[in-house]
Amino acid sequence: MKSAKDYLDAANSDVPRISSEDAVAKHAAGGVTFIDVRDSADIAKSGTIAGAMRVPRGFIEFAADPNTQFHKPFFQKDAELCLVCGAGGQAALAGKTLKEMGYTNVINVGGIGGWKEAGGPVED
Repeated sequence: MKSAKDYLDAANSDVPRISSEDAVAKHAAGGVTFIDVRDSADIAKSGTIAGAMRVPRGFIEFAADPNTQFHKPFFQKDAELCLVCGAGGQAALAGKTLKEMGYTNVINVGGIGGWKEAGGPVED
């Protein structure tokens, strides 16, 4: 029987995590899609990365699957997708799901707090 730690360990081994500073540099360079996987209530409390797409972790499979009516066109199999959440756990788990769905360039940028501390731009 698997525990939450088992799932998180597997996700962290499959989805590379970069520092907040490196994530801010990627954002500044452009050409990368940032996705906040928290629910709207959490985003409303803290804001999110400027320009980030908002797809809650519980909806990621539907938004990422081109065969559903809920598909979001920014989900492209070869696009660089940088995921953020509150502390990095949800981003890792969502990233593992995306990799299992065939997305090849998925990165965990950790939590929004680290992003803000690194001076990353935010929006409400």
